[in-house]
Amino acid sequence: MHPMLNIAIRAARKAGNHIAKNYEMPSNIKVTQKGTNDFVTNVDHESEQLIIEIIRKSYPDHTIITEESGELIGKDDDIQWVIDPLDGTTNFTKRLPHFSVSIAVRVKGRTEVAVVYDPMRNELFSAVRGQGAQLNGYRIRIDEKRDLDGAIVATGFPFKQKQHAAVYMNIMTAMFDKCADFRRTGSAALDLCYVASGRVDAFFEIGLKPWDFLGGELIMREAGGIMTDFIGGHNYIASGNLVAGSPRVVRDILSVMKNELSESLKR
Repeated sequence: MHPMLNIAIRAARKAGNHIAKNYEMPSNIKVTQKGTNDFVTNVDHESEQLIIEIIRKSYPDHTIITEESGELIGKDDDIQWVIDPLDGTTNFTKRLPHFSVSIAVRVKGRTEVAVVYDPMRNELFSAVRGQGAQLNGYRIRIDEKRDLDGAIVATGFPFKQKQHAAVYMNIMTAMFDKCADFRRTGSAALDLCYVASGRVDAFFEIGLKPWDFLGGELIMREAGGIMTDFIGGHNYIASGNLVAGSPRVVRDILSVMKNELSESLKR
């Protein structure tokens, strides 16, 4: 096993176990608001610290980028661990059992290792660049759908950027004419893993942060999928606007989006 994958799995499991334990004890959970429709709990912070401690023990010089603590610069900035300690915090606070721990390791700007862990189902998705994607140790592949017809598309509403609501709804309406149905689960990291494992056929969302999707991206790519921004380019890390799935389904989604996008979503 890749040594950094081993550490990422250990960290994700430790954080996931802490999250699951607190899920069973809601009186322990303290929720604060950090932005518009954006919440954080003490469990997010505690899980993040558990992950950081495990990484630091093995790789004290690596840089760590986290959702809650920001960027912790190490001596070796070529290697960055990008962490979302609890992707799906709102689900967690509402006791909806669908959330994950996401860890991506980037070397010189390229994701090499990824782990996404769902502690409630004990499902561990993982990938190493060039070695395929796995779920609990078994190889996974995307469902090679030929087009959008009959596809199940996962998404997330732009609840932090409601200025895009009208355009988003127009995209949904246009896409609903062609696909079978939508799913909105509340964890982008798991949505991408569900694309990777064929549980859904595609995923798109507006305004995600790198820690939301970098782990899921590598897993999805290693399972045979692709990811683009809304105009088919590679600016999704900067914009956070992304479409993921099999090449043909992504092509169809981009075609549907083309006539609905505002100028700000074409960047």
